[in-house]
Order: sequence, then C-alpha cells, then structure tokens
Amino acid sequence: MTIQGLIFDYGGVLLDMRFEFTRELERRHGLRERALAETLYTTETWRKLEVGVGDREVWLQEAHSLLESEAGRPLPPLHVEWRNEQRLIDENIALIERLRPPYRTAVLSNADNTLMHRICNVHRIDHLFDDIICSADVGMAKPDRRIYQLAAERLGLPPSACVFIDDAERNVEAARDAGMHALHFRIELGHSLAAQLAELGVRPPE
Repeated sequence: MTIQGLIFDYGGVLLDMRFEFTRELERRHGLRERALAETLYTTETWRKLEVGVGDREVWLQEAHSLLESEAGRPLPPLHVEWRNEQRLIDENIALIERLRPPYRTAVLSNADNTLMHRICNVHRIDHLFDDIICSADVGMAKPDRRIYQLAAERLGLPPSACVFIDDAERNVEAARDAGMHALHFRIELGHSLAAQLAELGVRPPE
C-alpha cells in the first residue's frame, strides 16, 4: 500500500536529546555512564507516569534523589541542566514542513502530560501535525501494539499506509509487528531522516 502517513517520536526524532551532553555531565560529576537517563526513564515511577498515573514533580524529585544516592553526595540539578540543552532537530522539522501535504503527519511519544504544552506553546510546531498522541493522555505506551493501531486510526489510515520513526529499536520493531513501515533514526549516529524516508519512496513534492 502507498505510504500516506508519517508518525514521529518526539524525543530523539523531533527533539535532540543531547545524550553527548549527559556523558559530559556524568564525567564531570563522577557518575557512571547513562546515570542521568536511567534515573529518569527506567524507574517504576516513570513507567506509571508515562501512562498517566502519578505526579511529575514526584518523579523529578525521585530521579534527583537517586542520582545523589549514586554519587553519595549532594548534586546540582543535573536533569534540569540536561533538559535545558535539548533542542529541536531543525532539519527534521523543516523536512516535515515540506512533506505537508500530501502526507498526513502525527507525533507518537511516550511522555508525561506536559507534552502537548511543549509542542504547542514552547516549540510552537503543532501546526505541522494532524494529530499528537501522548502516552500519558491515552493510558498506554510504546511498545504496546495498541498505541500504534490507535495512531493509524486517528490519521484515518491502515497501519500499512504509515511509517513510524523512533530512536529506540524496540519501538521500531513493535511498529513493524503492528503492520507499519518503521525507521530507526539516531541523530548521534549521523542519520539523515530525509535519506531514510527517501528509501521508502517518501519525498517532499517538487
């Protein structure tokens, strides 16, 4: 089936997460590699928050406490420093703008319920998407097969007419299992989203 819908992850595809900056922070403060990401995103508190259960501030405070426990000393707000370094991937945003129309576009992200605010009011890119699905708002998260089916349905398309793009390989594989085309995009590896999509025949209209 001809590809008609493009579904983008937020962190890592629209937003450069700046993992190289976390490594710099970890070295500077004597922390193990990936400590910042893991204290945020691998806890049970996060797993509940990303499906809409819990309090964002409690999650952030817990993550900082876990980091200080690992260090054995007080630390500055390193997660905040990391977030402040994150920025939109300008070339991907510009590409999406060129792809509309003819393609329908959506965001599908595992995120707390501040995602809509960030996309609409901080980045001001909501006009580039026909739909925005936040896991906390719908009560399920990738790699749950149902969330991919929901994303396709809300675009009015079958999964086979959609491409899903994510920086996490397990989410990419889950999208394929749900019947979608899928791409694994990693900005830190120098991937070009335009080139990856072109291999599937998806190009901006001339």
